[in-house]
Amino acid sequence: MSPIPAPPTGWRAAAERAVVRGRRVDRLIPAFLLDSPVSRVGYWYGTTVGWVWGTLWSTGRVEKREGLWVFRGMPGWTFARGGVCVGGCFLTGDGRVTDRLLRHEAAHKRQWERYGFLMPLLYLFSGRDPLRNRFEIEAGLEDGNYLPRGTR
Repeated sequence: MSPIPAPPTGWRAAAERAVVRGRRVDRLIPAFLLDSPVSRVGYWYGTTVGWVWGTLWSTGRVEKREGLWVFRGMPGWTFARGGVCVGGCFLTGDGRVTDRLLRHEAAHKRQWERYGFLMPLLYLFSGRDPLRNRFEIEAGLEDGNYLPRGTR
């Protein structure tokens, strides 16, 4: 595993702006869609999709940790970056799954519970740069291996 590179200058200010922007977007979402029976249906749908995808492609051990179903041994093309949380499932390859990483992914699970069907769309609009993606920032950049330890 390669060392995590130092973040670029000014990343903190950009991250703070991303979180503030995300909270403004949240205020535009009707309340009945957040942390509701509607979002719960979206969460369970996402979990079902994660289970199906994980069952199809996982060649490693499947276990329940930190409230997540962890599917290991997934081929690299079946998930982004070091892994992906879909509903209550964490889909990943053969890399080390630490308690810190699982804490980060459990935060994504909670985001799925809050936003349901909106989660993939909101995540997409937050962008691919984890240092500017409010969902990655809120889940913890260090725990998600996007920043070296002690960068806060």
